[in-house]
Amino acid sequence: MQMKKWLIVAGFVVAAPVLATPPASVEYSADWNMETADGAVKGKIYQAPNKERREMNNDGEKMVMIMRRDKKMAWNLMPSERMYMEMKLTDPKVGRDDPMNYDVEQTTVGPDTVNGVQTTKSKIIMKEKKPNGAKMGGFWWMTKDNIMMKLDVISVDKGKKDRMKMELDNLKIGKQDASLFEVPSGYSKMDMGGMGKMMMGGEGGDAPAGDSAKGTKEKGGFGIKDAIKLLK
Repeated sequence: MQMKKWLIVAGFVVAAPVLATPPASVEYSADWNMETADGAVKGKIYQAPNKERREMNNDGEKMVMIMRRDKKMAWNLMPSERMYMEMKLTDPKVGRDDPMNYDVEQTTVGPDTVNGVQTTKSKIIMKEKKPNGAKMGGFWWMTKDNIMMKLDVISVDKGKKDRMKMELDNLKIGKQDASLFEVPSGYSKMDMGGMGKMMMGGEGGDAPAGDSAKGTKEKGGFGIKDAIKLLK
């Protein structure tokens, strides 16, 4: 298993809760795909109150992330290794999904349809409540049950700009099996240690931070003009 790829993909999913969207009022499952400057990920999503599970495949490796807001915990599962990593959502490097940490401006654009589902498209701007905090702006498409069907945003954090697009398809509303949101029996806990730093872009990564940022910029091609245009 290529650990670096696992950490990158897991990082995509951890970033999503930064948007701090209102919780869905129904349980559901759907196919989902996410695109960033680093690549694209596809898989399945399952949601229940304060619980979320995302499954994905990366070069043949199945990967799973479980978010438990009720327990303020997140688990990255590696089924082929029968191992998991545990993270606290209260860690500011991981769980920045508390809406109280952000000033949020939301403006309704109007009704729109995403993959056959009726939604409301809104312009969203979020600013972290701290000096030089992260900023995010763009659009999201929400159903009447607060299911985010589509997302297209640009974030600026510590001078680095990233674009993220997400979309759901084959939405099925209905009760989800509680076992989907638990670590399976027989899995061993992996010590985060240096891996945690790698995942958050700190020491221990395979490439210097400057090289990584440069690669992202070259692949994505999103400059400050693009960010300003999107936020207008």
